[in-house]
Amino acid sequence: MVNQTTNTQIAATTTANTGSLTDLLRQGNLFAGPCPSRQVLKNVSSRWGVLVLISLRDGTHRFSELRKRIDGVSEKMLAQTLQALEHDGFVSRIAYPVVPPHVEYSLTDMGEEVARLVAALADWIETSLPRITAAQQQAEAAAGS
Repeated sequence: MVNQTTNTQIAATTTANTGSLTDLLRQGNLFAGPCPSRQVLKNVSSRWGVLVLISLRDGTHRFSELRKRIDGVSEKMLAQTLQALEHDGFVSRIAYPVVPPHVEYSLTDMGEEVARLVAALADWIETSLPRITAAQQQAEAAAGS
């Protein structure tokens, strides 16, 4: 109830200052349930979204190249991830009218921006992995005792 009241108060205050609730939702508020930015966050920060964005930083790739590069991703998940990132404006898809089909994927300007940010997070995770692993082991040991 507190969260609902707080969100309602924030929305009312912001709406009074900026315009309609629709305008507020367009601006983005990740903490508001119906905010469309949540879906974008989900697409960008998913395991496969992160790996696709980082892979495409190297340049244009075909579907099969991405599938080989991203170990563990199924054809279905890769296709869904690419579609979502394309829908959000981060990935450009070019299909050439040849047989067999030839489709290439690359980052848009906006995709380059978000990929740079996601890559920084991935770099931090990789370099911090020894500390993270130690913390996990400590938590598991504490839970086991």
